[in-house]
Amino acid sequence: MRLSRTLVALVSAWLMAAALPGLAAPRRVVSMNLCTDQIAMMLAAPGQLISVSDLAQDPRMSPMAAQAAAYPINYGRAEEIYLMRPDLVLAGQFASGPTVAMLRRLGLQVEVLPPAESIAAIRDEITHVGALLGQDAQARDLLAQFDQGLARLAAGRDRGRAALYYANGVTSGPDTLAGTILAQAGFRNIAAEMGIRHTGSLPMEMLVMSRPDRLITGAKWPGQSRSEAILDHPALARIAPTAQEVTDQDWVCGTPFILRAIESLE
Repeated sequence: MRLSRTLVALVSAWLMAAALPGLAAPRRVVSMNLCTDQIAMMLAAPGQLISVSDLAQDPRMSPMAAQAAAYPINYGRAEEIYLMRPDLVLAGQFASGPTVAMLRRLGLQVEVLPPAESIAAIRDEITHVGALLGQDAQARDLLAQFDQGLARLAAGRDRGRAALYYANGVTSGPDTLAGTILAQAGFRNIAAEMGIRHTGSLPMEMLVMSRPDRLITGAKWPGQSRSEAILDHPALARIAPTAQEVTDQDWVCGTPFILRAIESLE
C-alpha cells in the first residue's frame, strides 16, 4: 500500500510538471560569454536575460553590439554575477574554471557550452539554449531562418582553393568555424592539403607555393602589433588575384551571423 501511494504521488508530480512546463523556465539569466550572449539575446523572452558579457557591446567582436547596449554588462567575475541573483548562468567552455566552480558551489545553475564550429553544432546549440531558456518555439523559428539562409547561400559549385592566413602566420583548417564558413562559401581549404585540420602554423613559403585562388586574411586591430606585420608581406599580394579581409564580428562565434561571413566571400 505504501509503495502504491508513493508511485501515485510520483506520477502526479510528473504530470503536473509536464502540464506546466513554463514554470521551469528561468526568470533571471546571465550570460558571461560572447557567443552565448548572442544566442541568448536572440532567444530570450523580454526581461528574461538580465546581463551579458562586456564583449557583447564591442562592435569589433559582436555583431549584436547595438542590441547588447540595452543590457547591463558583466566581466565574468563570480562576485558580481552572484549578486545579480540569476537562476541560470550561461558560460563558454573556456570561461574561468574557478569562477564557474565558485558559482556552482554557491548553488547557481551554470551551463557551460562548447564553441560551435560546424553547422550541426550551431543548430544543436540553438536548440539547447532554447530548451534551457524554455523558449523552444523561438529556437525552432531561429533554426528555420538559419536553414533558409544556408539554402539561399549554398554555393553548389567548386569555387577553387582558398587560404586563411592570420597574424603570426596562423591558419584555420576545415574542422574550425572559419573552415566551415569557407566550405559553405564553396571553397576548398588548402590547410587540409597540408594535414592541418584545426588551428595551426602555416609557413609563408608553403602558402606561397600552394598558389591559392583566394587569400583571406585576418582583420587588423589598432596598435599595429608585430604579429600582424606578416600580413603586409609583399608575397601575399602576388599569390592570389584578390584578398578578403575577415570581418571579425561575423566570424568569431558559431551563430546564424556566419551567414553574413559566407555572403562576404561572394
